Amino acid sequence: MTVRDNELFAILDREVERQNTTLQLIASENFTSREVLAATGSVLTNKYSEGYPGKRYYGGNEVIDAAEDLARERVKALFGAEHANVQPHAGAQANMAVYLGLLQPGDTVLGLRLDQGGHLTHGSPVNASGILYRFVSYGVTASDERIDFDQVRDLARAERPKMIVAGATAYPRIIDPAPFREIADEVGALFMFDAAHVAGLIAGGVHPNPVPYADVVTFTTHKTLRGPRGGCILSRAEHAEKIDKAVFPGMQGGPLDHVIAAKAVAFFEAAQPSFSDYARQVVANASALASALAGRGHRLVSGGTDNHLMLVDLRSFDAELSGKKARLALDRAGISLNENTVPDDPRPPYIASGLRIGTPAVTTAGMGESEMEQIAELIDRVLRHRDDATIGAVRDEVAALCSKFQPYPGLSY
Repeated sequence: MTVRDNELFAILDREVERQNTTLQLIASENFTSREVLAATGSVLTNKYSEGYPGKRYYGGNEVIDAAEDLARERVKALFGAEHANVQPHAGAQANMAVYLGLLQPGDTVLGLRLDQGGHLTHGSPVNASGILYRFVSYGVTASDERIDFDQVRDLARAERPKMIVAGATAYPRIIDPAPFREIADEVGALFMFDAAHVAGLIAGGVHPNPVPYADVVTFTTHKTLRGPRGGCILSRAEHAEKIDKAVFPGMQGGPLDHVIAAKAVAFFEAAQPSFSDYARQVVANASALASALAGRGHRLVSGGTDNHLMLVDLRSFDAELSGKKARLALDRAGISLNENTVPDDPRPPYIASGLRIGTPAVTTAGMGESEMEQIAELIDRVLRHRDDATIGAVRDEVAALCSKFQPYPGLSY
């Protein structure tokens, strides 16, 4: 008889309770379906399958090949892509594989500034992207805090980059791929679109699809796409061989076959008509939450949101309140989100002057615009007072709200 690890599974049960009883407003998180959970925990975790379908370095991969082929075909159909690689373990690995496959160390790349919405893999000096390649950063305008395409064009003409990277981790507006394609063509650059945050919105038809414009599109499967934790690369056929070789053997060894199977499930779910309804509701909820926060005196970067997230600049609300202090207070109240830099933030990223708030998870749980109004009031109350009595009262109200919208009722380990 196998002895059960009660200590570990008790921790898992605690996490189920946390997800069921607190508000999940981290823009990069979501709740997967039970089917995605099942595939992630399937027997495919037992298999080694270095290589690609039909070209493996181990035997016994006929079933694995079928699962990976299914995932590849589904994601190509979902986004209209010529080629797909579903093996990247995460979005960062997907981005680095693209650089490895299509660039040489030291090549010049344009990417969005980190304090204005860019990602670590868009050229941070502490990240491999910034260490191995010469990233030049573009930013947002001071007037409307949206991408400054004049600056992108001027930098591209001056720097003659090998690649231009679009996409963001904390940008509350639509990112139009067409101007990036035009600028890339003008200077002879490759164009990569990092769709990590908006992949589900693209699949749901509420964000422009960059696939027809970009040479390569990368994304994660666990944010708005509502799948397992992992990455994916879509590319034009002409780049397929270089991309595949960069992922394996260039970047990774054996793929996570159980996660690839779960990706296939997520792609299937995203192709259903109900997913478009979900994507529209994510955007509607974000708009409602942003409006409710603005109505309570909170300044929103760029004045609002077009997608699944918003950035609250706390400086005009309370000059002494950092994003980290705000996040810690809200966490005690059962509201999970993260501190985030705002454009030209005087504070370092681990303290920051803003909050990033997203609606994918609460929308999956079934909440709508009326709940967003209530959530805005709860956030505002904590930020204004931050005393134990207020935080305790809000925590109770959060639990009462979440009891009506549990993502995993009855789930137990």
